[in-house]
Amino acid sequence: MEITNFKKTTRKYFETALNMHEAIAKKASLTGTDHKYLGYLIENGEMSAGDLAKISGLTTGAITGVIDRLEKNKLVKRKFLPADRRKVMIVPNLEKANQLFAPIFKKLQKDTDLLISSFSSRELEVVHRYFESAIGIMEKMSKNLQEKNEI
Repeated sequence: MEITNFKKTTRKYFETALNMHEAIAKKASLTGTDHKYLGYLIENGEMSAGDLAKISGLTTGAITGVIDRLEKNKLVKRKFLPADRRKVMIVPNLEKANQLFAPIFKKLQKDTDLLISSFSSRELEVVHRYFESAIGIMEKMSKNLQEKNEI
């Protein structure tokens, strides 16, 4: 396979994944950003708004907007800590999120599992190595850009 074709397909994969998640979000009356950060909360459990801002790379002001929209859709709730009422924990509503997304992701997971099962162990190792390495490259780039270091 030509490197140019590989890069084109990789770019198309990421664009398609982004478009799919936007479509999933829209189906649930959310923005893609809101859906993504709800995913962080579902994956990591309750966390402070500041922690969510840190892992997302968004400002605390932008995160407040995300939380407001998710709360309006009853997908999260704010929990004020009795010891420090300034600190707010964001608690995902797993039941509501599951109602919205389970049917969509069940179908996606079934199709993905079918695709994965068509690869040999060796092929999966190569694909896994690519994605692990690509993740490292993107994390490094994100960190450098956030810290305003040279690229």
